[in-house]
Amino acid sequence: MQVFKFGGASVNNTDRIKNVAAILRQYSGQPLLVVISAMGKTTNALEKVAEAFYRGEKDQALQLFEQVKTQHLTTAKYLLVKNALACEARLRDFFTEVEWLLHDKPVRNFDYYYDQIVCTGELFSTSIVSAYLNEEGILNEWLDVRDVFRTDDNFRDAAIDLSFTAKRVASGVVPLFEQHNIVITQGFIGATDENESTTLGREGSDYTAAVFANLLGASSLSIWKDVEGVMNADPKLFPEAQLLRELNYDEVIEMAYYGAQVIHPKTIKPLQNKDIPLHVKCFLEPELPGTVIHNQSISGLPPIIVVKNDQVLVHLHTQDFSFIGEEPMSRLYEIFAAVKIKPNLIQSGAVSLVVCLDNRSDKIDQFASLAAALFDVQVEKGLRLLTIRHYNDTVLQQLTAGRKRVLVQQSEDTVQLLLS
Repeated sequence: MQVFKFGGASVNNTDRIKNVAAILRQYSGQPLLVVISAMGKTTNALEKVAEAFYRGEKDQALQLFEQVKTQHLTTAKYLLVKNALACEARLRDFFTEVEWLLHDKPVRNFDYYYDQIVCTGELFSTSIVSAYLNEEGILNEWLDVRDVFRTDDNFRDAAIDLSFTAKRVASGVVPLFEQHNIVITQGFIGATDENESTTLGREGSDYTAAVFANLLGASSLSIWKDVEGVMNADPKLFPEAQLLRELNYDEVIEMAYYGAQVIHPKTIKPLQNKDIPLHVKCFLEPELPGTVIHNQSISGLPPIIVVKNDQVLVHLHTQDFSFIGEEPMSRLYEIFAAVKIKPNLIQSGAVSLVVCLDNRSDKIDQFASLAAALFDVQVEKGLRLLTIRHYNDTVLQQLTAGRKRVLVQQSEDTVQLLLS
């Protein structure tokens, strides 16, 4: 048993969907659970639908949703022949659910409506891909993951009830492989015990795939991307970036913690618990080896570079010149939790501390306002956070030349520099 995950870029047009079929055909006869994301920019488009609806702009929301509908119906039309009518009927059932909601007025918070609308992107894409694969003789069973993944009602960042979900996988997923070798399902979404749709937060599709791999006892998880594998830096910023052929779980978690757009730490944990290797593969060139992530020690890694632009440094000074002790730090972390914001770097002194945050203006304003009850607050914007794992002096000098070092935090393995 293997688990595959294909992201939105891998199914964003008819040629890409045909490419997924070509990849799956190479694994003919092997049991595969395949997790597929929403097509291309569908999630962004559905977010705009949700925002218009919540603003009370019903006509605008319906118009935006009509564009999403047309895109998917057109894709299905160009891909399908004998399965066209059945696929269109399933799509229209999902469309109707959203349109019913859009004709109402919002009476709950935005996150609830976000999940009810945005979750449909994965349902649309998997319906089309499943129908196309069946038409091409790659027989598969389509599964609504909301019937399997039970979550709490923390909309937009729901937590999975793993005990309940494990039972559903055993009773509702494993038997499907008695009929076909391939099961197609969605990432990123689940449902509460009241059948309200939820989304799982950042990198939720990867996490979905990892949970399935864990509960199915998969031999491996492969995440198919539009890149060669995991690189030691963003190739858009560093053309000389190198492919990392091997990594271990700890290194990937460190990279993600510092902001690398690799694999989210929550994806790693279900794999680590059962020592399941993760392969990051290129769907454009599936013959390439990609990157394998496992539980073994790795040595000789090159410097790994993570850049986060548009950073804010918040300066906090105690109002009565008392020491920064346990009480103010505890209160500060309560503020982080209340605002739902994660510090990228914290450095503390006797009576002051600084916090580096992503520049999300609404959250920065809220954070500064709450912190002002405890500290004198100043905000410095327009900064860049540079993190280098396995650094050396040469790389450090090259990447900071001509930039002012506002803040430096350094350990044996990692250096972080806030630059202006």
